[in-house]
Amino acid sequence: MRFLLCFCLVACGLQAQTQAPTNDEEYRVYNQHPRLFLTAQRLRLLRRERDRDSMRWRQFSLLVRSAAQMPEPGFALALYYQVTSDDTFGKRAVDWAIGPGTDLRQLALVYDWCQPLMTPAQSKAVAAKISRMTATPAPQALSARRDSVIATIAVADENQHGEERSLRDTIDWWRLKFAPTLADGRTVLALHEIYTLTELMHAVRDNLKIDLRDDIPDYFKELPKYQVLGNYPAPLASVENEYRIPVFSGSKEPDVDQAAQARAGGLSMVAYDNNALENQFLQGWLIQDRFILQGTFGAPYEFMWANPYQPGLSYFQLPLLYHDQNSGALFVRSNWEDDAVWFGLYQGEAQLFQDGHITVLNASANSASKPIEVGDTTVLWGRAPIQFLTEGGATLVVGLKPQHKYIVETDDEEMREAQADRAGTLVLTYPRERRAGVRIHEFNLSEVNSGKDGA
Repeated sequence: MRFLLCFCLVACGLQAQTQAPTNDEEYRVYNQHPRLFLTAQRLRLLRRERDRDSMRWRQFSLLVRSAAQMPEPGFALALYYQVTSDDTFGKRAVDWAIGPGTDLRQLALVYDWCQPLMTPAQSKAVAAKISRMTATPAPQALSARRDSVIATIAVADENQHGEERSLRDTIDWWRLKFAPTLADGRTVLALHEIYTLTELMHAVRDNLKIDLRDDIPDYFKELPKYQVLGNYPAPLASVENEYRIPVFSGSKEPDVDQAAQARAGGLSMVAYDNNALENQFLQGWLIQDRFILQGTFGAPYEFMWANPYQPGLSYFQLPLLYHDQNSGALFVRSNWEDDAVWFGLYQGEAQLFQDGHITVLNASANSASKPIEVGDTTVLWGRAPIQFLTEGGATLVVGLKPQHKYIVETDDEEMREAQADRAGTLVLTYPRERRAGVRIHEFNLSEVNSGKDGA
């Protein structure tokens, strides 16, 4: 009885450790404007970049001052005003918000960043516009939830701390609904969607002192590796700069705006925690000058989030293979050069990138074909039973039954049980120059038991 009581106490303790603390959390916003993204530390960095007349500042300033057609004028003009204190551009941002502006996220940024310029009537007009757009039921999509949160934070002064209920609802949504699907692989964010996530993270931490990473730390530890290896090897050259192109499914052309947003997601993730080891590798990937965003869409993000004073670590030290057992996402490249061979499994689609071209592979068509060699990694297609010869390195067995158990027998080793991931892949790794025959067949409980009896 005493043992049972102790066991229950330990179990309850473990459960308590896995639940995020809520008793000491407060959902009121006390920060003064600006309270969205532009912390005192970040503003100092941006103004130092202006004083240095850095490349990023020069490009952003040129676009704004030349009245270039900015895809997000409220965001760009308000950011320029915050860095320069030039009322002319801040007033243009306010005019946009009062007049044609319909994007909730930008309206919130203008309201927050340009507050010193607004008359009481203007402030109330923009706040009323924001309130009308947030009066609908709580959104479930990540982008809509992000927009709602930053809008709620921006106008928190207008409703005597009526923001508490909405922000508490968002934290509950994150912990109980959205974060668990990221952790178990049911939700896979495209690389350009990670920026939306990081804006939500920054807004919540800066104003509520809640770190959303704490609920799924393993996911965020692996995320920067996805942000590196989830890009095709060869960059895309454009008029303004070169782009790393994130993996995408289906037959379509690369979207450079999504590529820019994927880069912004990386820069923003590094800004969120530049001490995390995995983020330092990500910074090493991002810091190359040829990928600095210089177009009208990307330049404001590049200027706001990049930190040229953070050197980063060489991404050449990262493994060439990324695999998420939960979602089944998998990327492998032959080396870190731009002409590398790359293989990926993403959203149920297998792709091979070679000689600058993407080939979508069909499992049934490739099941009888030769193995695909990607550097030291071999990709095999087929259904169990499968036999192959390994000479060391990684072997990716794709096309199996998702989340199905298999028996792996390797010469001179005990047979072992392995489970395919959500996409039906087994990742088998062997020491270099380990030459052995490998056999894979479906798990059979009676066969395993008889093997144990015979042993």
